Amino acid sequence: MTDSKFARALLAPQCVALVGASADIKKNTARPQRYLRSHGYTGTIIPINNTAPECLGEQAYPSLDEAPDGIEHALVMVPGKYVLGVIEQCVRKKIPMASIYSDGFAETGDEGRKLQEQLVSIARAGGLRLTGPNCMGMVNTHMPCALSINAVLDIDKLIKGRVGLVSQSGSVMGALLSRGQARGVGFSKLVSVGNECDLSVGEIVDILVDDADTDMILMFLETIRQPELLARAALRAHQAGKPIVAYKLGRSEVARELAASHTGAMTGSDDSANAFFRRNGIMRVDTLEAMIEAPQLLARAKPPKGRRIAVLTTTGGGAAMVVDNLGRLGLDVVPPTDRIIENLAAKNIHIHKAALTDLTMAGTRKEIYSPVIDELLRSDHCDAVLAVVGSSSQFHPQHAVEPIVEAMPAPKPLAVFLVPDAPRSLEILHAAGVAAYRTPESCADALAAYFNWREPLAAPLSGAGTVEAAQLLAKAASRQLNEHAACEVFSKLGVPVARTRIMTSPDETVDLQFPVVAKILSPDILHKTEAGGVELGIPDGDMLGKAARRILERVKTAQPAAKIDGILVQEMKRGRGEVILGYKRDPQVGPVVVLGVGGTLAEIYRDFCVRLAPVSVDEAHEMIEQVKGLAPLRGYRGQAKGDLEALAQAVAAFSTLASLQENPIAEAEINPLIVGAQGEGVAAVDGLILLG
Repeated sequence: MTDSKFARALLAPQCVALVGASADIKKNTARPQRYLRSHGYTGTIIPINNTAPECLGEQAYPSLDEAPDGIEHALVMVPGKYVLGVIEQCVRKKIPMASIYSDGFAETGDEGRKLQEQLVSIARAGGLRLTGPNCMGMVNTHMPCALSINAVLDIDKLIKGRVGLVSQSGSVMGALLSRGQARGVGFSKLVSVGNECDLSVGEIVDILVDDADTDMILMFLETIRQPELLARAALRAHQAGKPIVAYKLGRSEVARELAASHTGAMTGSDDSANAFFRRNGIMRVDTLEAMIEAPQLLARAKPPKGRRIAVLTTTGGGAAMVVDNLGRLGLDVVPPTDRIIENLAAKNIHIHKAALTDLTMAGTRKEIYSPVIDELLRSDHCDAVLAVVGSSSQFHPQHAVEPIVEAMPAPKPLAVFLVPDAPRSLEILHAAGVAAYRTPESCADALAAYFNWREPLAAPLSGAGTVEAAQLLAKAASRQLNEHAACEVFSKLGVPVARTRIMTSPDETVDLQFPVVAKILSPDILHKTEAGGVELGIPDGDMLGKAARRILERVKTAQPAAKIDGILVQEMKRGRGEVILGYKRDPQVGPVVVLGVGGTLAEIYRDFCVRLAPVSVDEAHEMIEQVKGLAPLRGYRGQAKGDLEALAQAVAAFSTLASLQENPIAEAEINPLIVGAQGEGVAAVDGLILLG
């Protein structure tokens, strides 16, 4: 529960100070005062201007120190070099909230970052909370209060809505407000956070959860900061029945961070962001239109139980444009049931049992369209309905659009794609609260976000072996553990490991069952194969000694400075397949676990699944289902299945690396983990741990 006094200061202040307000109506810094009054703010406005006695008809004051008491929110618009002094004045005046429009802080480099840290230190010591720097303030359409410098507020009238928005970009906040207005979608509160120096996105989302005017929350994100606060707010939002939809930049990364393991090369921050959203019940969209239409699509909706969508269309080609995108996103288009076909036949409406319920042009009549869409919406064979309307939507909305409107409120999510440019039909649908899309891509994007929506999941409890594993890590003598030490840690966590022995000399014998594998054992050699440090299928002890000598000679040539701890000898393991298990600490969201197809080229295929760590066994099974390359292990085309239960148990056990106290691990990996046939278990045959 958020502090009501502070929430009021942020979103509904009765007295605001405009620090750096201009008396020249043409200046940017005169905008907030204009916007406040033009949009109906009835509270007290205190302009701060050290040269003008009044600003736009309001008495001005040279500084906050000389202004009246009772200010709840200060919008700071002075040049960056003066901001520190203003924040000190805010503290002296006991102002609870300040939004900093000024730039020149962390976004500019180290010096700016130090100045920003100084701002935050002064504010926190004085009980002052901050948004920004480099932010555009906030808008409350219900109060109303347009405390912002964003030029979009030159608009004549703000539409009241029940959707809250938190944006790390001030200009995008304005763009979404503008685009929403054009589509008849209103917002309740809009907050720009800029550099997010103090108040985080998660804290503001938490405030909006308790806001009586907000039913849904949208986020525009460039990065994820303070993920634990956002995760907590997302859980509260779910409990309050307020869906959260995120649009996050970063799908395409110019370059992935340098990483030593396959795992580091495979995954980027965007994969981790997806895992964070999924764990915390946050929907993600890739298009602004899908974001703007989210309130209509998700009204009264809950996370779906399946991934089934029924498609009703009057144009096969138009529907195919969306369905192609739905298939690419992994959704199941389902045909009508026999009962639906029978019910409609009784009304002299005849449809076929095909994936698309195509009424063709003959079906663009209300007496046909209405019964069909009603049957689909009432049926439990699908989790959502997509209606694709052809040329009739442009000039004859009464044929197919009005029946959609009359079906509202729908008992399940309903999306509409209008194939032609049909602004009048869009207006009709929006007025009825129907999510209507102008492009097949945005329509599919919105539906995919809905079908990927899950309830927030609590992280599973750590296993009993985490204490012993942490003790082993505490004894590590270098940043990278050698393979044997790494596999000991994995074994303590509950991951089965192949039987091994260490040879300190090529003349030693081992008590293992042949054939065996011999590998160089060194904390300095990440990829043993490339260094010539591996030999497979060694049949007996004599050949083992010779193989060990060859390995030592090759490694000495390839990496003469590497520290050698011996030769690791391991029983050969064969199974139904190989997987890679990876772990890393993502800089945005924290520990993640990765599952993919194993082998030396794991990062090339980019066929993997990422989840926040640790994961439960049930989550591990979901991961196994998601990786396409593991289809043979799942019994694809009648093939003998692998031991999927043992694999899921191993994934869950490995992921408890995240639960180790004072966890120093930067990256960890098992590649490969051999998966046996059903009942034969799994075994790790190579391991890597890099300490931070």
